[in-house]
Amino acid sequence: MKRIGRLVLVLGLLFGLSSSLAQTRLTYWQYDFATRIDAMDQLIEQFNAENEDVVVVQETFPYDAYEQRVAAATAAGQGPDVVQLFYGWVASWQRAGYIEPLPQEHIDHAWIEEYFIPMVESVKIDGEYYGLPTAVRALALFYNKDMFAEVGLDPEAPPQTWDAFVEMAEALTIQRGPLFQRIGYGPGGQDHHLIRTVLTNQLGTPPYSADNREVLYGNEIGIEALRTWTDWMLEDEIGVVEFIPGSGGYRDGFMNQENIGMIIDGSFAIGAVRNNAEFDWGVAELPTFDNGVQSNFGSFWMNAIAPRAFEDPAKVEAAARFITYVTSEEAMQLWLEVVGELPAARALVNDPALLADPVNGPFIAGLAYAEATQFVDEAAQRQVMMDAYNRVLLEGMDPAESIMIAAAADQALLDEFAGE
Repeated sequence: MKRIGRLVLVLGLLFGLSSSLAQTRLTYWQYDFATRIDAMDQLIEQFNAENEDVVVVQETFPYDAYEQRVAAATAAGQGPDVVQLFYGWVASWQRAGYIEPLPQEHIDHAWIEEYFIPMVESVKIDGEYYGLPTAVRALALFYNKDMFAEVGLDPEAPPQTWDAFVEMAEALTIQRGPLFQRIGYGPGGQDHHLIRTVLTNQLGTPPYSADNREVLYGNEIGIEALRTWTDWMLEDEIGVVEFIPGSGGYRDGFMNQENIGMIIDGSFAIGAVRNNAEFDWGVAELPTFDNGVQSNFGSFWMNAIAPRAFEDPAKVEAAARFITYVTSEEAMQLWLEVVGELPAARALVNDPALLADPVNGPFIAGLAYAEATQFVDEAAQRQVMMDAYNRVLLEGMDPAESIMIAAAADQALLDEFAGE
């Protein structure tokens, strides 16, 4: 009996050892952003508990070094199995070989197109999907309700037009001589999208042609879009670029120091504002011109499979299973609660309860008219528009001249990508 007992014990240990050896390990990469890391940690813990044959480990890197780390690791045959990337990078990452098409045997195209909102189709290249989002983002206006009340503005009546926006921002601004103590509007991180996608569309011209081969904003409408934005700083004096230094200074000044009255930001900022702002604040849909035409910039970070995973069919299947898990409706609800980014599933976007939410509702409403602008080189195209407004603000160049320089530079990027 003792020998049988020992035999059972040995067989049990061997079975446990073989089970652990059969476990597939996946490395997941994303950039450092506290609420996003928190949300993914929770999802990974849940996935690992429900999938004993797979273990996912998350690794994160500073945003400014993220793309370089992916490039270096991929070139060395190392790096992640599943990687998160901004949708605007998909064309350049696909061309560089950093990501592979989602395996259709595990993730069906028909399911993708039925389950996700149409914005996801912006990451389809040559008939293949290269990733899926847990959440999507839109832009909206954050405003300080306490500050509104302080200067006699109705805290429940945010601006609906750009003219009203300027008037309210002027009321919020405090200037002593040449120095600003408080600004009504904090220009910042999302304003290159605001100029190129939102304002141009509201004025009647999309930024690019439908086939993404031609820049369309090198015209009178592009001039008016850039002039509208730069006038807020130069003529209306309601904002100062980097009033609070740093790429996120506009948001920090709004939520921490209470010296910025309004900002335009993405839904990804909800979690940070909610966790840090110690005053009453609200969210509203983006204002429009007098023509009432609405427009918004939609975007998302997507989960893709890196080349390293394709060295092992078991990893490919596990990676597809993990991506499907973190894009489930349950995962999207968790992401909304922790990060503030909006669900990417059609069913959740149409949820009346979410639309009625005073914070999430304006962002979700904005998805109905949001455009996920396609980029061939998001970083370079972003810099083109930032250079356009900096030439006006810092060098005194006329917006008409600056936008034409930007359109030509942007067109050169499109032509280079197309091989022309």
